[in-house]
Amino acid sequence: MNIRIVCTVLLLATPLVAASQGIKRTPVTRADLSAPGTEAVVMRVELERGASAGRHTHPGDEISYVTEGEGELLIDGEAPRKLKAGEAFVVPAGKVHDARNAGAAPMRLVWRVRGREGQAAGIAREVSVALK
Repeated sequence: MNIRIVCTVLLLATPLVAASQGIKRTPVTRADLSAPGTEAVVMRVELERGASAGRHTHPGDEISYVTEGEGELLIDGEAPRKLKAGEAFVVPAGKVHDARNAGAAPMRLVWRVRGREGQAAGIAREVSVALK
């Protein structure tokens, strides 16, 4: 079976799994990039009040933009960073991190990750798997 089909199916299933944890992920697009062998995934993400993504990592860089609400970004080895609507952040590939809604209302973001072809769609499903 084609790996792209499998990854796409897993990507589309992510919002169903994550919704029960106070996080809703809605895929917007997946596209090949101009650099050979790379692709990107873009999603809308909503964290309910008090929700946390859980400690995790990605093999590609994550770039996010907060559209509504406020929260906190926790990257291992760095001071916690407060986030609010209108701010963006980058998490380098391989860095263990977590994001949580510390505000009184839902926190919404536009989430984008870049990776090797066939990898970025898998990254989108990994965000719901917390590290132990």
